This record gives sequence, C-alpha cells and structure tokens, in this order.
Amino acid sequence: MSIFVNRDTRVVVQGITGKEGQFHTRQCVAYGTRVVAGVTPGKGGQEVEGIPVFHTVEEAVRRTGADCSLIFVPPPFAAEAICEAADAGVRLIVAITEGIPVLDMMRVKNYLAAKPVRLIGPNCPGIITPGEAKIGIMPGAIHKPGGPIGVVSRSGTLTYEVVHQLTRVGLGQTTCIGIGGDPVNGTSFVDCLAAFENDPETRGVVLVGEIGGQAEETAAQFVQERMSKPVVGFIAGLTAPPGRRMGHAGAIISGGSGTARAKIEALRAAGIRVCEDLGGLGEFCREVFG
Repeated sequence: MSIFVNRDTRVVVQGITGKEGQFHTRQCVAYGTRVVAGVTPGKGGQEVEGIPVFHTVEEAVRRTGADCSLIFVPPPFAAEAICEAADAGVRLIVAITEGIPVLDMMRVKNYLAAKPVRLIGPNCPGIITPGEAKIGIMPGAIHKPGGPIGVVSRSGTLTYEVVHQLTRVGLGQTTCIGIGGDPVNGTSFVDCLAAFENDPETRGVVLVGEIGGQAEETAAQFVQERMSKPVVGFIAGLTAPPGRRMGHAGAIISGGSGTARAKIEALRAAGIRVCEDLGGLGEFCREVFG
C-alpha cells in the first residue's frame, strides 16, 4: 500500500504552461503518473504533451475528474492558486513553489482548516509512491518500489540522499514525502507518521529533520506515545551557528531553541534511533530495519 497517493491519483498541474511546469509535468508523466489536466488562466484550450489546459481548476476537475493539484505558480499568486484548488474540490494539493510570503501562508492555512483537503508544502519536492505516482520534482529513478520503508523529510535534497542510500542497501520505499522547510506549511511530521503507522505495508520510517522550530520535538512525542513501528532519525545542521538561517526559511536557531543537538536528544529520548553520519545512513537503516 501507500499513503496519500497511488497509481489511481489523477493530477491537475497549475502553472503547466510555464517552463518549470512543463518540464516537471513531462517527468511525472514519464514516471507513470496520471496527469489528466493543466491550468493556466487565459491559456485554456491549449495542450502540453497532449494534456488539455483549462482556464480554471474548477473546470479541470469537472471535465477530467482530477483529485490532486500540483502547483508551479509563481510566489505572488501561489496562495490564491492553493485556495482555488481547495475550492474546486481536490483532496490533495502539492505546492512546489518556493518563496510564498509567510503572511500569505498563514491566510491559506486558516482558509484550508475548514476544507476537506490536504496540503503538502509549500517549498517542497512533493510526494512519491515508488512505481505508482510521482507528484513533484524528485528524481524518480532513485526510488525503489515495493519496499517497507516510509520517508518523511523537511529537506528535498536530503530526501534524495536518504532515498538513494536506502535503495542502494536494498530497502525499498512505500511512500516518500517532502513536507517543506517553510515556517508555515501544510502536512506535518505527525500527519505523515500517523499515516505510516496505519499503513500495513510500512514496517519502518525514516524521519529527516533540521534546525529551527519544534516540529521534530512534536514528532518525537508522537512516536513515543502512538507509534509501534521503528523510526530512524537524522537531523541536519549540527554545525549551524545561532541566528543564521540555513537553507530553508524555517531553518534558523532562535535563542537557545531549535538546535540540532536538542532535537537529537528529543528523538533519542523518545526511543528513535538517530544517525549522526549522513554518509552511513543507509547501512544504519539496514541494521535497524533488518
């Protein structure tokens, strides 16, 4: 099985006619994802790789039955695009866009709270169920279908590194999710951990965190109280100096909180096996998961 997406997921790409939208749509289609529609206001009636383009998400959903939106809309308009997708009735929104203003995302989060929809991102690589559906920008070839390991990460690049190492040591993946590194996002570590815990084919989970915020500490508490499956953790940013943002907008140590060492200690206190050597994570996971 998988969580959130599978081979039956029907995708509409918002911003499909832009350079990034076109490129990654082709990659998703080549992987086998069912991309059924695109949306660019004012360009309805066109096609991209044989995929029909519509003026609005509502029209795309009504005409094609799309139930998931993949967003490549520029930052000034991305919040509105997320809300439009939610209003159109899709069940899952994957927002790749980086640089959406925090205030815009606060409004979006409040708006989506009353909607039956899940948001992944923004500023994320997306989600993939290997061998079934790739909805985002991750390299499909490094993923191994049919495996027992779920992966959830705040960092796109580290997700790729972790997945590549898992595949190299023969550990395939059920679903891999990049939740994004912005201060305000949609789906959380806990959301993913709960879904993996309930997925009968996921036997273990790799959680990749980084400095800043309290998401990893909250996840550790959830693992300790609610999870029966083994979890391996990795926290990026052990050498990051306080007050300096490292990569993501949310990756910043404020005062004495949000440090990598504090997060590692919280994970270990919850019974999570923590690997501090990224280069050896694959072998570490093979030992833990067997």
